[in-house]
Amino acid sequence: MSHDRGSAYLVVAAAPPVLKIDEFVALLSEQGWRVSLIATPAAASWIDLDTLAAETGCLTRVTARPPGQQDSLPRADVVIAAPLTFNSLNKWAAGISDSVALGVLNELLGAEVPIIAAPCVKALLRKHPAYADSVERLTLCGVVMLDPDAVTTRADDGLAAFDWAQILSAVAVSTSDG
Repeated sequence: MSHDRGSAYLVVAAAPPVLKIDEFVALLSEQGWRVSLIATPAAASWIDLDTLAAETGCLTRVTARPPGQQDSLPRADVVIAAPLTFNSLNKWAAGISDSVALGVLNELLGAEVPIIAAPCVKALLRKHPAYADSVERLTLCGVVMLDPDAVTTRADDGLAAFDWAQILSAVAVSTSDG
């Protein structure tokens, strides 16, 4: 393991690459990041958060803590939104915080923390006018928006998968490690 690079918030939405999110958590951990995984409710229904936490040591969060209960998440040094769906990307750009995951993304947008986003969005949906507008708005706010075609591959089962190493490279560049 590399030296302690700090705390990485990994915000995940319900797109096929989330099924292999344990691989990315392991890569981040190997690079010295302490990972806190924050899932949309739909993404949380696709993965076993308890097993992920037990196997990788990452903190997980889906729902808000009750008032008065201390937050166990450390301060973020980097935020990675991967995979980010069409729905979550557009809600984020519009400032909608209807889940803890979107609330974290919205809150940290103004926190001067590097944010890298890897959308997993079908080519047809990328032609929707809201997509381009949302990407532009988030990019203007400082989000490093990765090209879905550059980071998406097809798994043997035909499902979309991510090239986690490319996303990790973007994290390194954004945090001055690259």
